[in-house]
Amino acid sequence: MICPVSKTTRNRLLALACLLAFLALGALFYVNWVVQRPFAVILFLADNLTVSSLTPARHYAGGADHRLEIEKFPHLAVLSSHANDFAVADSASAAVPFARGSKANNGSLAPARPGAPWLLELARKSGRATGLVSNASITDAAAAAFYADTPDPLDYPLIARQLLESFRADVFLGGGAADFLPVASGGRRTDERDLLSEAVKSGVDVVRSEPELEALPSWRAPKTVGLFSMGNLHFADELIGGAGQPDLASLVRQAIRLLQYNPRGYLLVVDAGLAGKSAAQNEGERTLREILALDQAVADALRYAGKDALVVVAGKRSVGGLRLNGFPFRNDKGAAILGINPQGVPSITWSTGPESGTHTGTQGPVSNEPAASRRAAGIETAEDLLAVGQGPGTEQLSGFRDNTLVFEILREAL
Repeated sequence: MICPVSKTTRNRLLALACLLAFLALGALFYVNWVVQRPFAVILFLADNLTVSSLTPARHYAGGADHRLEIEKFPHLAVLSSHANDFAVADSASAAVPFARGSKANNGSLAPARPGAPWLLELARKSGRATGLVSNASITDAAAAAFYADTPDPLDYPLIARQLLESFRADVFLGGGAADFLPVASGGRRTDERDLLSEAVKSGVDVVRSEPELEALPSWRAPKTVGLFSMGNLHFADELIGGAGQPDLASLVRQAIRLLQYNPRGYLLVVDAGLAGKSAAQNEGERTLREILALDQAVADALRYAGKDALVVVAGKRSVGGLRLNGFPFRNDKGAAILGINPQGVPSITWSTGPESGTHTGTQGPVSNEPAASRRAAGIETAEDLLAVGQGPGTEQLSGFRDNTLVFEILREAL
């Protein structure tokens, strides 16, 4: 026999239901209005974002009193960047802390902490659109750390395949088309697969030129892969005369255009990897130009994403050990801070590398950019990296911190 519910009990249950509904609506209001998360979350990663490189880049751009966009951010920290096993991180282990929030061993894309989450996956679970941009190859270790589920950073054919299989980002823009194309099409895949054609057949928008990228409509949300070079994109100084490729700032603007359709916001990761490529070849002026190209891309991101965006610019690793020497005048800029300075000393020197400025003088080979230890390529140096930021949570960028802090700041904001 079922006992009838008394009027008093029924009223109490009704009051409890109303209270629970009120609490649920209050929690929803608090999350969506009181604790409003930033619509745009943008992470810039760069090689050689150190004081020893940023200072000469500033001088090169406009003299001692000049200030770069990066130097105007309200919050600043100095990041340690060691690998899990070595004091100096290589290109793979330098990127994993930003992508997974965990250290990694040198030569590996696998986080040392098992089960470490993917930053892009966390963004996707929160309902955000996601993008990954690089002015190097999109399959290089720095970019691959954000999507490739393999420990080997040199297995480019597998990394390219995993990019299209996992699609951890909605938009991929960069170089590296050779890893997606068979040898017969000018690529370097030996399995004869044309991954780009396969992607098109599965509904992915694949673009190979800047006009094609600009023509993509921003009112819909397809997966997009833009590959504008077989390998790395051109350096900034090569683009001055017009090389038919988008520069880093253009890639960032287009990525924001394609991602901002999402009403729940987006996460964009930008890898400015070419400064490390030029530094490895001891190309001083080119390295400074790449830092300035990063600065321009950051300025454009701030303008297009809006003043309420959360933006972090962080260094990954230091390559080559660049130093600006001597006593340039306060207003010296451009070529005035290059070559041999008035004290008869090379203005730019390196720790290691091939001395790309070497030429034949009256007494034999002379280098305008000598290296303390001459090598086929410059190697990573033990140097802390800079990180600057604006937006919710970036006030934690203060003092000397570990590079995994950046991951935690972004995770809290997603």
